[in-house]
Amino acid sequence: MAVRRPAVAGTWYPGERGALVAEVEGYLSDAASVEVPGRLVALISPHAGLRYSGPVAAHAYVRLRGRRDLTVVLVGPSHRVHFEGVSVYARGAFATPLGEIPIDEEVAEALLAADDVLLDEPSPHREEHSLEMQLPFLQHLVPGLAIVPLLMGSQARPEVEALAGALSRALAGKDVLLVASSDLSHYHPAAVANALDAKVVGDVSRFDPEGLMDRLEFQRGHACGGGPMVAVLRAARDRGATAATILRYADSGDAGEGDKSRVVGYLAAALSAPRAA
Repeated sequence: MAVRRPAVAGTWYPGERGALVAEVEGYLSDAASVEVPGRLVALISPHAGLRYSGPVAAHAYVRLRGRRDLTVVLVGPSHRVHFEGVSVYARGAFATPLGEIPIDEEVAEALLAADDVLLDEPSPHREEHSLEMQLPFLQHLVPGLAIVPLLMGSQARPEVEALAGALSRALAGKDVLLVASSDLSHYHPAAVANALDAKVVGDVSRFDPEGLMDRLEFQRGHACGGGPMVAVLRAARDRGATAATILRYADSGDAGEGDKSRVVGYLAAALSAPRAA
């Protein structure tokens, strides 16, 4: 079994189990309770160092308390390796200081069969942090967790559209949760960053993946995981989601004695569907 070893444990988040649990639980305990209508279909969560983005991500993940035996399809951007298509880690497990998380190989195979844009190619995952930063929250909260990790290469419109369609077809009838991993604007003064990010947050809150794709494509906004957000918004809509709830927005300068002169924006959001009558 191929086990993907942690790439940023001990640097981006604690490398020791007890310290990691304590930090994650601290953020979850502080997360505000925002009502999400209906049935949870997908989450949007940031992926920076835990001390910066963890307080925001916790607002997304706290609503998984009490869940178990859940498959989560994680969609994130590739920061370190450029390629065309969507890289699927289709077999084995991901490891963190909290243990190993098995890949849901049945779901992974269904995704690979759904569209040629999805590639059975694990190597881009080796050093990537965008999905790894979601795992401490998921492992801490969900007994019986399984994952399917997907990394987007170019995030160009055809790739986004193909992935959205593949997610919709392959996951039809399956009880899975989608997670899009993305930070927002990078290294602007806080006032500039917050204004730029408000446009992207507005597209999400209106459940407007087409508007968000246009905004990102024509450089009227920035999100390093814009492609994952658009693909997950579209797939969640196909899976019945009708509501987008903004759970938390903040920037890196909000962490401790943070520097407000050059910040990164973070968003947590939930996409939900009406409950069956």
